[in-house]
Amino acid sequence: MADTLRLTTVLNHIDGKEVPAASGAVLPLIDPATGQRHGAAALSGAEDVDAACRAADEAFHGWSVTTPAQRQTALLRIADALEREADALASAEVTDTGKPRALFLADELPAIVDVLRYFAGAARNLPGAAAAEYTPGRTSVLRREPVGVCAQITPWNYPLMMAVWKVAPALAAGNTVVLKPSDTTPSSTALLARLAAEHLPPGLLNVVCGDRDTGRSLVAHPRVRMVAVTGSVRAGQEIAAAASADLKRLHLELGGNAPVLVHEDADLADAVEQLSSLAFYNAGQDCTAATRILVHERIHDAFLDAFAGRAAQRVPGAPDDEHADFGPLANAAQLATVRGLLERLPDHAQVVTGGTTVPRPGYFHRATVVAGVRQEDEIVRSEVFGPVVTVQPFAEESEALRMANAVPQGLAASVWTRDHDRAMRASRALHTGIVWVNTHGTTVSEMPHGGVRHSGYGSDLSLTGLLDYTQVKHVML
Repeated sequence: MADTLRLTTVLNHIDGKEVPAASGAVLPLIDPATGQRHGAAALSGAEDVDAACRAADEAFHGWSVTTPAQRQTALLRIADALEREADALASAEVTDTGKPRALFLADELPAIVDVLRYFAGAARNLPGAAAAEYTPGRTSVLRREPVGVCAQITPWNYPLMMAVWKVAPALAAGNTVVLKPSDTTPSSTALLARLAAEHLPPGLLNVVCGDRDTGRSLVAHPRVRMVAVTGSVRAGQEIAAAASADLKRLHLELGGNAPVLVHEDADLADAVEQLSSLAFYNAGQDCTAATRILVHERIHDAFLDAFAGRAAQRVPGAPDDEHADFGPLANAAQLATVRGLLERLPDHAQVVTGGTTVPRPGYFHRATVVAGVRQEDEIVRSEVFGPVVTVQPFAEESEALRMANAVPQGLAASVWTRDHDRAMRASRALHTGIVWVNTHGTTVSEMPHGGVRHSGYGSDLSLTGLLDYTQVKHVML
């Protein structure tokens, strides 16, 4: 089946069927490893969005009353199907994104399958229900019920993973879905929908491809009751404003810009090795990437030398390059964003290593380390979302915490120290939704993934993420 799953033109998946956009319009798809067109995707309009939302709304009435065991079975079968079609999914993902094929198969796909299996189990253990007699002669029952039609919008950095992070809890809770993938990376999401259709009733999982206007139509559709988005802060703000007109529930996972606090007692060699890998994984296109490294002044110079040396050894390459540590930027616009931030560096900043594109076709950029930056600098306050890391010194623990918190985003952070008390102080003081100690970037299905402030609200993964896709009803007997 793998060969037949590969798509040249990515179609919409509406009510269990693959269909082109009603207008026949398409968007070109560009391979970021070559800069050349490799296919096209449906450019959906309001008519396509309406058809998908109507299908999802009609399917909701049946799916919302299925048993947890029925939903569990469906999700487990989808997980098995993804494992069987690993090669086809990898081909679709890496052609759209340019990421190394081996890393997708070894790291991402097993984690994606695990999320489906986790929520399959969680569907049978939905917390929050309760029954008690709080007033004489009357028993109160608390129900957790699905929300309805969920509009989901996913980004281009982890297309399949982000789709599953959203689809799995929504379906597990009894909702139906209309999902719009990024306009540049829809292929693996379309294959997910095709595989899932073999194990789901029609209308449960609909995929509409398109651009920002497609997304706006989806957010505004009157049959949508919840909007879940992973994307930029700007996109989240726009979607929140649009959804407020109809009081739709919102789930926003937005920008990162994660600080990393390396104290003088940290294991220097371990910190350098781990961070030089995690900072540039997926070309730094990760909302939790280790992008702002704050190092105690006593070890700053030693850390910077070692980290820059290791970063220089992290090389980009094409998807099938077995020696590549990361691939290209996912699109020309993101490469231009990264280049603009580096070209506007103030005079006091210093590019220690990298800083240039790779002279070859595609959107490749070298691993880059920048020192001498200050808190007010654009490159510190902005989420670069590329293979660029800044390194800053600090003198005191309190100063490191102030620097870490002095940006609008608040998704994730890490602390590197042998001092348990210091790690616990930092975990309380950091204004982020995630704090790692002596590690960075690891996610597990059982724990929530979400941020605060401009990084949004709501959580992916975990029982917390599942509850986000439910609403509470009090019944008194």
